[in-house]
This record gives sequence, structure tokens and C-alpha cells, in this order.
Amino acid sequence: FIMKDLRELVYDCSSVIQRYVHNPLLVGGYKFDLRIYVLVSSCHPLSIYLFEDGLSRFGTVPYAENTYGDIFAHLTNFSINKNSPTFEECKDVI
Repeated sequence: FIMKDLRELVYDCSSVIQRYVHNPLLVGGYKFDLRIYVLVSSCHPLSIYLFEDGLSRFGTVPYAENTYGDIFAHLTNFSINKNSPTFEECKDVI
């Protein structure tokens, strides 16, 4: 899932490529991402609707920069972290 060199990429499958953010912001020692949902209904004139609710996703293992092999610390995808031994559906405290 995480590669340090683009030469490691296998070209016989679909992939999403992103630049890794070093020294990310953390919440309670965990990586996170925030999603907001918007609808652009018109560009001229510009008309944008912002959904009131958003979504936050967290890694399930505390972040450490030198542990690239631990996908549960470096990726926040639900589809990956639901398989983590430390996964909880809803946490009150991080």
C-alpha cells in the first residue's frame, strides 16, 4: 500500500497515487483526515451548497514516521482499518 519509490509500482492493476505528507498533523497521536461534502450546482453564477455534517477518519494505531509497513498507523481508510486488531466502530476518546 505504501511505497517509497515509484519504481515499486506494479502497472498491471488500478492504483491511486498520492504524495505522502511527512510530519502530518495528529490528534492524540493518530493520523486523521476530514471530509466535507459540497455540491456545486452552477459555475456561472457560482452556486455552492455545503452539507452541514462532515466525516473524520482516524488511523487505528498511533503514528510513528519510521513504521511505513504499519498501514493501520499511516492510512485512515475505513476499508483498511476495519481489519485492525485495535479497531472500534465508535470511540468516545482518542
